[in-house]
Amino acid sequence: MGSEERTYAAAGVSLATADAIVGRLRAAVESTGTTGFGAFAGLYPLDERRLLAASLDSIGTKPIVARQRGALRSCGADMAAHCINDVSTTGADPLFLLDYVAASRIDLEQVAELVEGAADTCRAAGVALVGGETAELPDVYREDELDFAATCVGLVERDQLIDGSAVRAGDVVVGFPSAGVHANGFTLVRRILELEDYDGSDLLAPTRLYLDDVRRLRGRAHAFAHVTGGGIGGNLSRVLPDGLHAEIDWGAWERPPVFAWLARHVEEEELRRVFNLGIGYCAVLPEAAGERVIGTIVAA
Repeated sequence: MGSEERTYAAAGVSLATADAIVGRLRAAVESTGTTGFGAFAGLYPLDERRLLAASLDSIGTKPIVARQRGALRSCGADMAAHCINDVSTTGADPLFLLDYVAASRIDLEQVAELVEGAADTCRAAGVALVGGETAELPDVYREDELDFAATCVGLVERDQLIDGSAVRAGDVVVGFPSAGVHANGFTLVRRILELEDYDGSDLLAPTRLYLDDVRRLRGRAHAFAHVTGGGIGGNLSRVLPDGLHAEIDWGAWERPPVFAWLARHVEEEELRRVFNLGIGYCAVLPEAAGERVIGTIVAA
């Protein structure tokens, strides 16, 4: 790729297409009686008092890099933390996880590494890993590659739901550090690895679990955002009311070294659009009380 082509889209992934899909499918999904489509977790009314919150996601192409470096177990931890973090944005307590592993040909050792890694994170979060599915699909997947996805379900009281509706101009954005790249943007990362190798631990470090931070801020937070594909601004926009946006102070924290490596090949605007850049989770609060403030909410 030439320097002008070192973007997520040029690597083969379009964030614009992903946004368009959400818009196209919203009416069909919400016609079934659910809410929260397009946020981090969908909501289902369990009864008059409680809601189920559910999220499904995958870790994309990170296993292509991790498998080559003997780090598939960390990808299992990624998958569990990714879904638990999503469900936690609603204020819900995550209850259980289901996983899905698919490949051209199932390798028992690789599947065991993934599921054991997910179980490590589930134990840390007090979440039950209740089962899943394993599929061999030789006409769908490339030889020696695999796909790993999971669904997490949690429970939240209606009067404790955090959905961003309370966000106001003047609120502050608090950021919680990431361990590195986490599990997003690896299609672009792999293109950069073709140009220059990188062996820092923050490349494949598992997604951090932010459940304790969420629980500590319940009752204060107006919104939570899990910083995944789409960067800090893109993910905050998913939980902000119309007419508001987040102004981020990009110098308010120190970035992990992996992002300095990426910055040698990718323009700053694209880095902000694709990666977490060292902030893995955000809370929107009426005021800070010792937390790391990385931005403010302003009228659009």
